[in-house]
Amino acid sequence: MNRTATALVDTHCPYCSLQCGMRLGAAASGPSPVEIVERPDFPVNRGALCGKGHSAAAVLAPGVRLTAPLVRDTKDGPLREAGWDEALDRAASAMARTGTRHGRNAVGVFGGGGLTNEKAYLLGKFARVALRTANIDYNGRFCMSSAAAAHRNAFGLDRGLPFPLADVARTGCLVLVGSNLADTMPPAVRHVRELRDNGGTLVVVDPRRTRTADLADLHLAPAPGTDLALALGLLHLVVAGGHVDEDFVASRTTGWEAARTAATAHWPERVEAITGVPVADMRRAVELFTAAGSGMVLTARGPEQQSKGVDTVGAWINLCLATGRAGRPFSGYGCLTGQGNGQGGREHGQKADQLPGYRSIADPAARAHVAEVWGVDPADLPGPGVSAYELLDSLGTEGGVRTLLLMGSNPVVSAPNARHVTSRIEALDTLIVCDVVLSETAALADVVLPSAQWAEETGTMTNLEGRVILRRAAVPPAGRARTDLRILRGLAGRLGHEKGFPADPEEVFTELRAASAGGQADYSGIDYARIEAEDGVFWPCPAGAGGVGAQGPAGAGGAVHPGTPRLFLDRFATPDGRARFADVSHRPAGEEPDAEYPLYLTTGRVLAQYQSGAQTRRTPELNRAAPGAFVELHPRLAARLGVAEGERLTLTSRRGRATAPARITAAIRPDTVFMPFHWPGEGRANSLTHDALDPQSRMPEFKVCAVRAEKAPPARIGTAATTAGTASVEAAR
Repeated sequence: MNRTATALVDTHCPYCSLQCGMRLGAAASGPSPVEIVERPDFPVNRGALCGKGHSAAAVLAPGVRLTAPLVRDTKDGPLREAGWDEALDRAASAMARTGTRHGRNAVGVFGGGGLTNEKAYLLGKFARVALRTANIDYNGRFCMSSAAAAHRNAFGLDRGLPFPLADVARTGCLVLVGSNLADTMPPAVRHVRELRDNGGTLVVVDPRRTRTADLADLHLAPAPGTDLALALGLLHLVVAGGHVDEDFVASRTTGWEAARTAATAHWPERVEAITGVPVADMRRAVELFTAAGSGMVLTARGPEQQSKGVDTVGAWINLCLATGRAGRPFSGYGCLTGQGNGQGGREHGQKADQLPGYRSIADPAARAHVAEVWGVDPADLPGPGVSAYELLDSLGTEGGVRTLLLMGSNPVVSAPNARHVTSRIEALDTLIVCDVVLSETAALADVVLPSAQWAEETGTMTNLEGRVILRRAAVPPAGRARTDLRILRGLAGRLGHEKGFPADPEEVFTELRAASAGGQADYSGIDYARIEAEDGVFWPCPAGAGGVGAQGPAGAGGAVHPGTPRLFLDRFATPDGRARFADVSHRPAGEEPDAEYPLYLTTGRVLAQYQSGAQTRRTPELNRAAPGAFVELHPRLAARLGVAEGERLTLTSRRGRATAPARITAAIRPDTVFMPFHWPGEGRANSLTHDALDPQSRMPEFKVCAVRAEKAPPARIGTAATTAGTASVEAAR
């Protein structure tokens, strides 16, 4: 098959939620069939790419990715190459057999926040129509579910940013909470630098002094798990200093009295004792935020990946509402989505409680609308399932999921309490994995189905701004790899659903538009041609009066909706149009340090790796920059432990242990250690993390748990320590 790109193709980066614009052309040399070219006209990144984006084509190289189905003949036997018919027959038979023996909900589906909207939509439809199981969720639950719930609570609608990213440069004061943009989304930093150039100020809240914090006018370093108390303390100072926008509160909000009362109980000295942030710094933060004519608060995983993440984000939203920094130009609260399609992935059916268009699966009207589009009886649709971690925790248990279809996720590395999750995966009757590489999770599978890469398939994504963008295929899939849409069609057909599962992405998107019509995330006025013409379209974007596809001028099917770059300027999406304050108070993390485990552990990303590292750890350029895990600790703690730079350090929690070289820096609190979470093996940070769940979002508490640290013996010569740790296709055969 000819795998050469013959012309420049406009597309987007396969990694984070910026979805930076890029072009793919024929590679002049090297193993990859394409080379990446800058695309300066795309407004989000204006041509800039980070190292991950620049090197993304490396995963297309032969020998790096999966190109043929793999099956396992016995539970303990090796994976071997198979034909597609054999692999799909085995997968479909396992699903049917499990459903017959144990009930429909014994078959589960676990998706990914990197799937295109088309794949996320069809995967949700596959679960509910072909399998009729309630048990579907996705790894986006581990991304921004707490922010999503808080957003809905306050504003009635969840979209990561309610304004274009470029608006950041035009606000007066930006408060970044738990975000290290300089490492996680480097092209976004230009908007922060432009903010500073325009006279705006930056406040960064993070237990570590990161490269992003180095850009700030003020850095606040609270103890992990105390962001809620800090937000309440700042609101206390807003009230005490007379900075409340009384007119805005009276005309556009509800619930202020309860929020104000809660804030008064968090006086500055109390908050300093909880967080470690000096009162003087808190006062300075309030001065910067209220002195500017406009302001934004943007949160990321720091405050969100907590067992009180929804309340924490709600408290930061309260700060925006009390000061009138919401529903106004260049002001507001936003969430910096992590995964490439963390936004669209949940809008269209991967979440356990949602149907396409951001509809509740428990709403009879929503069920009726989607069932009509799907051509099924609403009564045949299952109800809500359990959340991602609860689904993983049920694997292989009596009454739990016995056969799992997993698409585009690597929970062996990425799930909290990962040792336990791995044991649950190993207890499954059958594990079926669709992925582009043989991840650590795929290496445990009974059937592995090789998926096409981002450059080999067409589909839409929804970035952190709510901008629906289009990726175009530049080359055909390598070897015998197939698109996930084609895989789902093959499985559905074998389960008796020959129709309703098209493999053409544009056909799937047309159906998605109809299913989303009238919902909060309404895509019905968006099509591929319009996305290309406008560099993306912001949802909600309903169709004209003529319905889906009615894109003509007024009088020819109705006026074209312009899309919605900025939400809430006239009213919020609540029934009364008012934003709602959160009535929240500080409470401890699910696990606090004690005499046995005296340190806080917090986790996060590094510049050169991404998520579980399944793809970036296969990229030589990125591995040279970040070859393995490490433990970051303060010099005072290092001296107390007797550990020097580069010596191995073991962290132990109540759930497991991890070992990695020490990285000593004064940029972290003395009571806190940090580990990146991209690596498997003995450097797997998620062997330590806590599976306590937020009661509303069901987000696990990745960002804080209690550990102890001790110097580890040197690694034996010839043993693998904490480097890439990737399982190759050859090793699995």
